[in-house]
Amino acid sequence: MDTLFSKTDDERDLFEASEPSEAAESRAIPMKREDSQPVLNDPEETAPLAPSRALALSDFVPPSAGPGERLIRLAYRMGVSGSTLASPFRKPSRTRLLATVESPLPGDRAAGMALRAGHFLVHGVKAPIGQMEFASSSRLTPPFERVVHGFSWLRDLSASAPREQCISTAERICGAWLDANEKPAKGSAWTAEHAGQRLLAWLVNAPLVLSGQDAKLRPRMLAAIERTARWLDRNAARSTDQLGQVAGWTAITAAGLLLPDGKPRRLFGEAGLVKALGELVAEDGGVLSRSPLAQMDAIGLLVDLRACYVAADREMPSSLGVMLELLVPPLLALRHGDGGLGSWQGGSAFSANRLSALIEASGVRTRPLKEVRQWGYHRLSGGQTTVLFDAAPPPKPRHARWGCASTLAFEMSEGPHRLIVNCGGAALAGGQVPARIEQGLRATAAHSALVLDDVNSTAVMMHGQLGKGVEQVEVESRTMRRGGEEAMRIEASHDGYATRFGLVHQRILMLRGDGQELRGEDILLPKNQKGKRGKIDFAIRFHLGHQVEVRLSEDRRGASLLLPSGSLWQFRLGGDDGNAGVAIEESLWVDGEGRPHPIQQLVVQGMTQRSGGQFSWLLKKMG
Repeated sequence: MDTLFSKTDDERDLFEASEPSEAAESRAIPMKREDSQPVLNDPEETAPLAPSRALALSDFVPPSAGPGERLIRLAYRMGVSGSTLASPFRKPSRTRLLATVESPLPGDRAAGMALRAGHFLVHGVKAPIGQMEFASSSRLTPPFERVVHGFSWLRDLSASAPREQCISTAERICGAWLDANEKPAKGSAWTAEHAGQRLLAWLVNAPLVLSGQDAKLRPRMLAAIERTARWLDRNAARSTDQLGQVAGWTAITAAGLLLPDGKPRRLFGEAGLVKALGELVAEDGGVLSRSPLAQMDAIGLLVDLRACYVAADREMPSSLGVMLELLVPPLLALRHGDGGLGSWQGGSAFSANRLSALIEASGVRTRPLKEVRQWGYHRLSGGQTTVLFDAAPPPKPRHARWGCASTLAFEMSEGPHRLIVNCGGAALAGGQVPARIEQGLRATAAHSALVLDDVNSTAVMMHGQLGKGVEQVEVESRTMRRGGEEAMRIEASHDGYATRFGLVHQRILMLRGDGQELRGEDILLPKNQKGKRGKIDFAIRFHLGHQVEVRLSEDRRGASLLLPSGSLWQFRLGGDDGNAGVAIEESLWVDGEGRPHPIQQLVVQGMTQRSGGQFSWLLKKMG
């Protein structure tokens, strides 16, 4: 270990890029000028990153409609029934489904088998069906609310066995739910999101709930379908949650496609859906909540809706197809070397198999997003190394779902193994993740980021909301070429600590082209020319991937990190002032199935001047 952490000539070369010197302007990682502005590299040696696609939200236009269709849409919105508008001189048609939908989205077979055995299985937690409280007023944890009231379990059940073996289970649960929810009421079952997901699930999985042995259940289910569709007609636009609006309008459109006299409802739903998607999705295709889970939900809704169009033998409006194409690239940009997602904005390390199944079902073949704007997640890659960097403000309170104070946090992986992670999993709290730690998982300290005085860069509130903090993030990314070597470099700064402490946090990351080293620098700049007096605590946290073995160096200025593959990485602090040291602390990481795992974290901590500070570090692969 002594020889591993001794500074070789090569290592000194690497750290000179981060340490102050007279020749700092010629180094790979820039230093700050006296006016607190970074020194950029020579223009001939850098080039802006190129965009990855030509689509933009400006291509997303409402479906065209003639004067007659616009009049029908207006009349339906004003309350004229669909049967009156579709067939004014005929008796209203009885409620029935006009087609059978075949969705390409797969379900979770293990969860479906658990249902057939008599249990709901939600993020690893079993709950007996006979003891489940189905009433809307019952207090279920958010993961169970989404499954029970959103009826996502129907897809899982259909994936577990042939339909004939699943019908009795589906009838049992549907009957119990209808008994507890005879009519719309207040509570979690009657939010636009859950009602929309539920109606869409009933329509897409209709053979499970309408073709069974219970003769009394079929008319009850058909009545519930029509009742829920009418409720959504009136309430989808009133939802304050934008994804909830999208779920509601998607279900309305699907009902218009699959129920008799549905043309007025379809026209009404398509117009509402286009408007809701326009308010949900930013110009670069990322949802404004910046949540990968919400991004996946939006893709899944459109995939199911497209299957409804196919079943009804109608062409889906081109604007909805464009939206689907816009939604996929941002999600691809968050994949690690194992193909799974990073842990951002409450999400977890969603598995590669389930993500690949969703992308395949979407039918979109594209590259990861590179022209990043509101989505804010930047991707650096070299060799087998991938770095994901959050270089945008957290979502606004009106957009946040499981909002996290993660600005300037990063994750890093080599091949299929994750080296640096965020804790993640706040959106899954209530399963195996205890609900009481949900707020802690959204804190800055739960991310691989810098924390001042143990305070979040953005205030973390109850129920997934965020308060004041980061308002502005400045970011610049470049590719660099020097001496035949290429590197990707990104620098960003945020003002989350400017009001309270008078300091702006700037982080610089540079990944060498072969992926063998990542250089980083965290700089605290005074907000005003004259900084405050005194000192303040700081901590730079590096949460380590699951099964990464760590050992501190004897001088406590570095650590060795051993991946399960046998790959060895060295972490070192730059500078020799002895102001900061490295410690190992316990941490927590939530995997894609919602299972929490104990992990460790490296913490660079100490005191720094309120007038500013600078901390450089290096992650280098050995051998």
